[in-house]
Amino acid sequence: MTDSKRKIQIGVMGSAADLKYDADLEKIAEDTGYEIARNNAVLVFGAEKDYDSLSTAACRGAKKAGGLTVGITYGKGLNIFEKENADIVIANGLERGGGRETALVLSCDAIIALSGGSGTLTEIAIAYQANIPVVVIKNTGGWSEKLAGVFLDERKRIRIETADNAQEAVRKVFQLITAGR
Repeated sequence: MTDSKRKIQIGVMGSAADLKYDADLEKIAEDTGYEIARNNAVLVFGAEKDYDSLSTAACRGAKKAGGLTVGITYGKGLNIFEKENADIVIANGLERGGGRETALVLSCDAIIALSGGSGTLTEIAIAYQANIPVVVIKNTGGWSEKLAGVFLDERKRIRIETADNAQEAVRKVFQLITAGR
């Protein structure tokens, strides 16, 4: 359950540029960020220092809608990839591969994932363990597609929900947050 006095914080997780996603996926990520901002929520994303990602594309979309963005980066220092335009950067001193991902996910009321490699898999697993709602956008490939509609284990903490597009994904995360899941 969220405190009604603060804005909802929604994370967008997805592939880094080294996984060579296409322009269509980048557009879906930007649309997702745009929808988050349009719905007066804060976009929380993995701020990269060295290359672009679908998360940073979501940041660009949120900024187009005039939204507030918070980038969680790894290591020390507040310098991030030049294409990002985060309002707030948090350097947590941790590295990629679990540390940064934990701080990133636990700062969210819900997460939306599209495509994704091992970092996105880690983020989805952390959200699952913490009972943070997860919505994946269908047909985007990667771990998002592989985990769509499933529980990660027999505990059945949360089902990984699916959406056909950015608008539906944002609508679903708000429903899940409101339901207190």
